[in-house]
Amino acid sequence: MQLQGIADQIEHEARVVQGEATKDREYSSLHTFPDEAAAKEAFARSTEKLLYVTEWSALSSFTADFSLYDPAGRAKPAGPVETGDFIRIELPGPMPENWVRVVHKVVQDKLVEFTVQPSADPGEDKPDKIDHFFSQSARSTFRVALSGTTISAFEIGENEGINNQGPQAGARAIVNTLMAETGWLFYQKIQWKLLTDYLVHL
Repeated sequence: MQLQGIADQIEHEARVVQGEATKDREYSSLHTFPDEAAAKEAFARSTEKLLYVTEWSALSSFTADFSLYDPAGRAKPAGPVETGDFIRIELPGPMPENWVRVVHKVVQDKLVEFTVQPSADPGEDKPDKIDHFFSQSARSTFRVALSGTTISAFEIGENEGINNQGPQAGARAIVNTLMAETGWLFYQKIQWKLLTDYLVHL
């Protein structure tokens, strides 16, 4: 049974590299405060940190830069993300830009989150191309939640498949494969753990 499990895992990884299978990943942090009043005040700050994505660029010199654009593709100098907005993600080094679109947003008393999916560059008239190393089926949800005196933060990646097939990948198929595999191996852990720690004030 163990050998079969290893064989199945190898087969799945091969299908992932070929753009035929996906992965789910989750990163999280939590911080417990002395009392509910302190936690409630901290949660308000967590909400602002979550929604003001351009501030994420200051996390570390090793992490990505984030720029916000409205649904028409115009730069938004400041403000919280809204459904329909685009986010441009620039990874360190000589890597192509990656674009996502905000497809879902929830703001409640004790839970705030938004979800993005890979998208085309809104400044280009190429709707069939996805300017991201993940395929369009991928989703990333960024969430902060308050329970009692504890704040939790999450980055939840679902259906993460490599964008290396067909017209969606354009000329980026090889680069997208390298970026995705590097992300799964170690970069996502650096990027998203720094973010979730930041969101809960660690």
